Amino acid sequence: MASSPPSKRRRKDQSKDDANDVSATSSSTLEKLSPVVVFAHGAGAPSSSDWMIRWKDMLGKALHAVEVVTFDYPYISGGKRRAPPKAEKLVDFHADIVEKAIAKYPGHPLILAGKSMGSRVSCMVACKEGIRASAIVCLGYPLKGINGAVRDETLLQLSVPIMLVQGSKDALCPLEKLEVTRKKMKCPSGLHVIDGGDHSFKIGKKHLQTTGLTQDEAEDLALQAIASFLAGSLGER
Repeated sequence: MASSPPSKRRRKDQSKDDANDVSATSSSTLEKLSPVVVFAHGAGAPSSSDWMIRWKDMLGKALHAVEVVTFDYPYISGGKRRAPPKAEKLVDFHADIVEKAIAKYPGHPLILAGKSMGSRVSCMVACKEGIRASAIVCLGYPLKGINGAVRDETLLQLSVPIMLVQGSKDALCPLEKLEVTRKKMKCPSGLHVIDGGDHSFKIGKKHLQTTGLTQDEAEDLALQAIASFLAGSLGER
């Protein structure tokens, strides 16, 4: 089996070293804080999908969460797959889930997390009066709507720190448009780009060969970036 070129191995080793350094600092902070994470699914798959189960587990470990709460929006329950309603119509149901999580774990920082549509609704929930989220984690924020318009209104209303993880090949969130939006946002924001990743962060085999990383390693770097951002944001509050 052919080995990676020296330059790729050096990049790979350096990435691992950097991730380990960040992990040591952020891990101790998050372990003390032990946040509760409410994690919302995307439009096309429920909380029981393989992607959601895997990221629930990874987020729980990376953030030292007391619990990662997942749920299904009403339109997707009962085993029937229907088209989702407008995001605004999901906010109240989502907020009820959040309030129950807060009641179950009083004193623990609240992190609102979501995949695609779930991340957009999480941001709307964070804007509701009475929801005191400490931070938001958006995994593949769908900045661009079906008609191509930029949907940045909710992001511009946020006062809560937000961490965005985006694939560089995600058609629903062109990075140049996201950067324009981030410059207008009032809240602190972080961005980690998964090089070659699509809307669900999947990286093609050829692209992986150019980076010298595996899919798991690329996603682990994203998790380290999330943990680092949250440790800094929560530590300041």
